[in-house]
Amino acid sequence: MKRIDGRAADELRRVKITKYFQRYPAGSVLIEMGNTKVICAASVEERVPVFQRGTGIGWLRAEYALLPSATAERTPREAARGRQSGRTQEIQRLIGRSLRSVLDLKALGERSVILDCDVIQADGGTRTAAVTGSFVALALALDGLIPPEQTFPVKDFLAAVSVGVSAAGEPILDLCYEEDRQAIADMNVAMTGSGEFVEIQGTGEGRPFSRSEGDALFRLAEEGIDRLIAYEKDILGQALDWRIGAVKGREKRR
Repeated sequence: MKRIDGRAADELRRVKITKYFQRYPAGSVLIEMGNTKVICAASVEERVPVFQRGTGIGWLRAEYALLPSATAERTPREAARGRQSGRTQEIQRLIGRSLRSVLDLKALGERSVILDCDVIQADGGTRTAAVTGSFVALALALDGLIPPEQTFPVKDFLAAVSVGVSAAGEPILDLCYEEDRQAIADMNVAMTGSGEFVEIQGTGEGRPFSRSEGDALFRLAEEGIDRLIAYEKDILGQALDWRIGAVKGREKRR
């Protein structure tokens, strides 16, 4: 089956990550997944929320926003409405949870990392692109902050992707907006480089999906995330790849 954009069922959209896309954050990227484009910026503050003060343990949180012009029909700014939508809150919590899963908060020390994820163009998969882009931005930020002789706080690689059952009943990887809109079922999956699941969000839209369909979606997600993590390693380079998951005084295991 040929998809809307001509891809095979198990094919990712074209992925491109541009490092240091912004000048001022400690780490930033522009991630492009097909026509979806998200700016992910990691800023570091030498303070923590009240519940972490005096513990020597750090914190990470994320903020997510969709620019008004990011969609075909203008989306009003949430600031103009005076409140965030439930969708926005859900997505930024997902991003924060996912990144904290691979971050050693004790090794980070009593400081905070804030990840700003701003969607400048949306064509499906904005939250999964934000997770993947934020991971690279986080690694870049901490590489410039944590001295080589200290334990690097990033414990493992992380990426996320969408999968779904198409309107034709076929499991497909990395859905664009039109595919997502028509999907019988869709799922967002975040995984670590060691193959562990961090987050799974799945819904039967047109109908419930079977166990065999779910298994097929998981396999597609694993394959797609393996490719994304391989690309993250290429983008970050060997020196930073080696720091991720390394523990001071002990050889890193692969």
